[in-house]
Amino acid sequence: MTEPQSSEQQGVGGDARQQLVARLFQEHNDALLRFLALRLHSHQEAKEVAQEAYVKLLNLDQPEAISYQRAFLFKIAANLAIDRRRGGDRRERARETGLFTELNEVPTPEHEATVAQEVAHLEKLIAQLPAKCRQAFLLYKIQGLDFVEVAQRMNLSERMVRDYVTRALVYCRVGLDQEFPHG
Repeated sequence: MTEPQSSEQQGVGGDARQQLVARLFQEHNDALLRFLALRLHSHQEAKEVAQEAYVKLLNLDQPEAISYQRAFLFKIAANLAIDRRRGGDRRERARETGLFTELNEVPTPEHEATVAQEVAHLEKLIAQLPAKCRQAFLLYKIQGLDFVEVAQRMNLSERMVRDYVTRALVYCRVGLDQEFPHG
């Protein structure tokens, strides 16, 4: 991120991890999107899978230790694309055969408390984003607009909107992982 962060906010290695992913995004995102669009036959799905790949890279303990980071990013993305294609095929077959049913699980009070804490922390993280980054993120993720619609509404390029949304996702994911480590 472009904002300076305290060591409490960032954690050990978090800043280096964000810089690594930001650099990979700037240098290779267009090629990654083309790579994924060929496999998924959808530019929108390619963007979604690319974002998942960046988040997975961020969640690695030491991504900077990987010597071929670009190749590793593309491998993560290729695996996610395969999973998405397979998952889509399975979901379509399941829909056709009526296998999906609603789950009626009753959440425990502990689970509800944890979710409430995570949501509150996420709201704080979103509030810390620069104004344009926050607006692009909210329009895309909360209001469900696609990148083109967000770009038109904000009078920005689609690429800039994708950059803002990816930065926001990375910032929020790192912030949540630092506050609520999962394992």
